[in-house]
Parts: sequence; structure tokens; C-alpha cells
Amino acid sequence: MQDTSKQYDAVVAKCRALFVNKMSDYGSAWRILRLPSLTDQIFIKAQRIRGLQQNDVRKVDEGEVSEFIGIINYCLMALIQLDKGVVEQPDLNTEEATELYDEKIALTKQLMLDKNHDYGEAWRDMRVSSLTDLILQKLLRVKQIEDNAGKTLVSEGIDANYQDMINYSIFAMIHLNEAD
Repeated sequence: MQDTSKQYDAVVAKCRALFVNKMSDYGSAWRILRLPSLTDQIFIKAQRIRGLQQNDVRKVDEGEVSEFIGIINYCLMALIQLDKGVVEQPDLNTEEATELYDEKIALTKQLMLDKNHDYGEAWRDMRVSSLTDLILQKLLRVKQIEDNAGKTLVSEGIDANYQDMINYSIFAMIHLNEAD
């Protein structure tokens, strides 16, 4: 499990670096996005990954890794939006946004460690395509919860689904890194 923690941190470092760089380029323009808009962005990325896994021909020279990074970063933005709410104008500087990013990923990593303990690292025997399908399933669940105005009867909330998508994406990236 120690390897998992180190591998997890390496993936997060790559995602975080891109987040910080994009904050430098664009600021916190993403703060105006409502949760369904973020969910749709994540859905587009997951659909593209599935298409890359199923199609023989690629017309855009970007692989699965960049899309998984996008899923991770958009999910973290969504978790921040859940806490802070949507704004009409960007309101976070890079330092503030990165601090929130770090808080959300720390909680998500702890969830992974807890589940990993209970499940015995079962994800290591899963295929990247299965992780992609689980992300898509979680997205459909989130869309349904959003359509129900955030109300659930017995299910975990939207935040837990975003955290699971982050963790599945990180697992997929670990698998892809090991295959290189």
C-alpha cells in the first residue's frame, strides 16, 4: 500500500502542476461554472476516453492520460464549488485556489486509503476500461442527483461520487504509467 500512496502522490503532483499553470493563464474563471456544467465537462472527457479505448483511429493526438487529468481537475473544481458556491466573477487567486485544491485532494486521498484498506487494493486487478466505465456510471448517477435537485433517498451525495471519480482516474493513470 505504500507504493500506492507514492504513485497516487505522483499523479496528483502532475495534475496539480497543470491546475496551477492554468490558474496562471486563466485565473479562476472556472468559479462561474455551475455543477451541472462541470459534470458535463467531466462526462465529455470520460466519453472521449471510452472512445479512445474502443476506436482504432484517432483524429486528435491526445491520449487517455490528458483526459484523466482533466477529470481529476474538474472533479476537484466541482468539490470546491460544492463548498464555496458558484460566483458571478472569478474570486480566487492562484494561492487560494491551490490551497482549496490541496484540501480536497487530501480528503479524497484519505478516502482512497480507507477504501483501499477494506478492499485490499482490488483496483490493481482491474482494467483501465473498467475504471472508465465506473467513472461513466458515477457521472450518470451525479446527473440523476442533479436532476433531483441534489436530493437522494439512500445514496451517497454528489461529493462522494466526485471523489470516487478522482480515485478511479488516479488508479487508471497508475495503470497507464506502469504499462509504459
